[in-house]
Amino acid sequence: MKITTPTVNAPSWVELGTSDPEAARVFYHELFGWRVETDTRPEIDGYSLLWLGDAPVAAITAIASPKQSTAWLVCFAVSDAEATAAAVADAGGTVLRAPTDVSDEGRFAVLGDPSGAVFTIWQAKSFKGAGVLNEPGSLGWVELATRDTEGAKEFYSRVFGWSVTIGEMYTQWGLDGRDFGGMLDMGDQFPAEVAPYWMPYFAVADVDSTAERAAALGATVMLPPTDVPEGPRLAVLHDAQGARFGIHIAGTEG
Repeated sequence: MKITTPTVNAPSWVELGTSDPEAARVFYHELFGWRVETDTRPEIDGYSLLWLGDAPVAAITAIASPKQSTAWLVCFAVSDAEATAAAVADAGGTVLRAPTDVSDEGRFAVLGDPSGAVFTIWQAKSFKGAGVLNEPGSLGWVELATRDTEGAKEFYSRVFGWSVTIGEMYTQWGLDGRDFGGMLDMGDQFPAEVAPYWMPYFAVADVDSTAERAAALGATVMLPPTDVPEGPRLAVLHDAQGARFGIHIAGTEG
């Protein structure tokens, strides 16, 4: 990720909604060395901030209902949550949760693109987002998996003003020449019941040892450590509750 600080219309945060927050806190602490601080305010409902040194990097929260899937949510910084939610609706997306204040920290909304891929937005006040990006143990890349790549290009460019760089094997998203993510065509390689989704990649110093460590901690290795042609070495994992995430070598963003 060439964007190293929270930037409007770029990824700024990731949050795990899980069926077992305590198990997730232990897993990610052991895997990435994240320090856990759980907010005890009743209105926050056990929201846990995850820290890398003195920098916040992610969060863990309990899923709202048994019908909700355990998953990582990718969050994009915006300057006006209401305006962005309206732009999403105008472009054919869905407002799943209208813009809402989180005390004095900021304003967020949960949205879906026309294919159903869910993401969040954050209008910062006192809390700006991730304190570090693309360093080992922090968010390094985001990826959209979709069956409608043409529709996604139109939607995200219209809503966020992203640039689209189309390569021989992969499409990348960017802002002002700084790429921060990509898009995977789900095609026939994904079962029909798998819905489109956004997935975070966390930067690591060693993909192989991190994947091995994750497996020992109970994760499933979906894509073993692989060298991508003209790209980084990476792997894709599911944690023990089923949340999908990737890892890649720090500093090898597109």
